[in-house]
Amino acid sequence: MTPTSIDSEFGYDTAGHDPYHYRFLPALRSLMRELAAQKEIRIFEIGCGNGSIANELAQDGYKIIGIDTSEQAVATGSAAYPQLKLHVGSVYSDLRAEYGTFPVVMSLEVIEHLVDPFLFCCRVYDLLEPGGVAVVSTPYHGYLKNLMLSVFDHWDVHLHTLKQPGWHIKFFSIKMLTQILEEAGLKVERLIRFGRPIPWIATGMIAVDRKPLDPAPEGATAARR
Repeated sequence: MTPTSIDSEFGYDTAGHDPYHYRFLPALRSLMRELAAQKEIRIFEIGCGNGSIANELAQDGYKIIGIDTSEQAVATGSAAYPQLKLHVGSVYSDLRAEYGTFPVVMSLEVIEHLVDPFLFCCRVYDLLEPGGVAVVSTPYHGYLKNLMLSVFDHWDVHLHTLKQPGWHIKFFSIKMLTQILEEAGLKVERLIRFGRPIPWIATGMIAVDRKPLDPAPEGATAARR
């Protein structure tokens, strides 16, 4: 059986931002400006949704190709932002063979929805040029935040099993996100927490990861799949 996300058809009634996007956009734009200072940025986005984030970055001058499993999302985004290159595609496909490699691979709020997040990390690795940077965000979980969820009895709200679409089926601490990315061959250079002024109860986190300039031989890379 080919692994897949729990729900490949997220609902996108408009081409605008989800309210959650505004929580990570400032940190994301600051990071992209920093990366752009080094060289021209071409970005491959995994899980582009309706293209609203890709459109924001394209307006800042970045060249972006995005894929998403949701045909509805890609159709909505393509109609609203015809200048973008948005395609229906799966992270479990051989994306490198189809699209090549990029200096930056971005995936925002995707990994927590996937049955096989390790394979996702391997695909990110494959899509990166040697020395390239991956930008991966996901909701933040840590001891104090989890304790507060327990104290205030918010777990049922946080893990609402009837919330559709977009079930979160994987939950990451800094340690676990770092481990899964580094086991795929990436080097986590830093974690940026966002969404709340107190880092220990942050809404989410962005992992900034780099592919080594001397990456593992192709055989070793293939063995991880």
